[in-house]
Amino acid sequence: MAFYRVSPFRYGSLSSLIPYVSSPSSLSPPVRTFTLSASISTPHPSPPSLLTASPKASDRWRPMCLYYTQGKCTKMDDPTHLETFNHNCSRELQVNAANFQHLQSQHLDFFLVLDLEGKIEILEFPVLMINAKTMDVVDLFHRFVRPSEMSEQRINEYIEGKYGKLGVDRVWHDTSIPFKEVIQQFEAWLTQHHLWTKEMGGRLDQAAFVTCGNWDLKTKVPQQCKVSKMKLPPYFMEWINLKDVYLNFYKRRATGMMTMMKELQIPLLGSHHLGIDDTKNIARVLQRMLADGALLQITARRNADSPENVEFLFKNRIRQQGSLSLYLHRVFPEKMASIWEVTHH
Repeated sequence: MAFYRVSPFRYGSLSSLIPYVSSPSSLSPPVRTFTLSASISTPHPSPPSLLTASPKASDRWRPMCLYYTQGKCTKMDDPTHLETFNHNCSRELQVNAANFQHLQSQHLDFFLVLDLEGKIEILEFPVLMINAKTMDVVDLFHRFVRPSEMSEQRINEYIEGKYGKLGVDRVWHDTSIPFKEVIQQFEAWLTQHHLWTKEMGGRLDQAAFVTCGNWDLKTKVPQQCKVSKMKLPPYFMEWINLKDVYLNFYKRRATGMMTMMKELQIPLLGSHHLGIDDTKNIARVLQRMLADGALLQITARRNADSPENVEFLFKNRIRQQGSLSLYLHRVFPEKMASIWEVTHH
């Protein structure tokens, strides 16, 4: 059974109907493979935009159904719902490999684009799986995460401030699960795609995480694992910081996703600071860099014996925040979290 409420979205005058799910479905949504058809624009060195094909009326931008991304949409037979919401996460990521004149052979088969949300505790865990050779979207993993150390009142206040303005606070409350469960489902998803097995020592197989900065995997995931009283999963031992690759490839500094998109003239789609939308936008920057001829390599790696120690592999890289900022985050975590939410990316 599903109910509706009206919720405002950021773009245009759209008012969208969000289905309230009263009975969660399966553990994980089925694997979805997408057919891509649009094209990349002018090749390296400076194409004006990643996507230039004129969209059809039926392909207008629509917000993702955030129940669907988590395998919990009960309205797939409702024409109004299908017309209002997007159920294809590759819609903004359509490319045509035939137009890639500068595409380099990558050392990896897949890129896992990840962009966490939540400064105090992780609130959203989205991952887009991109084929390194074709740049196609292979699949999406997306979960909202319920904090384990906050009171219900604090959670409600935090989510209202974080997601209420985006109109997705209801779906967060309906679908969020503890971080431990998210990791269990994520590992099942990795195994389903043959990217990881415990028998292989826990490392990813021919795949790597791609992040916009080091914070997600260097800082936040270990913090959350400690809060959730669990060991750091071994597949979080290395990653690609897109900022560092961008700096070394284009020879110019970009402090975050918005800067990279502006410089590459890629329009922002969706809601900034909604993790799934930011992940898709970071993936669009990744696609553009691949089309321009960038070679993506691991930029950071943990010490196997002392995982808290991270080696940064690029000599030229975007430096982390200063000691004063780190001190303020430790002493005033909630106040700094509010500031961080505004300035992140």
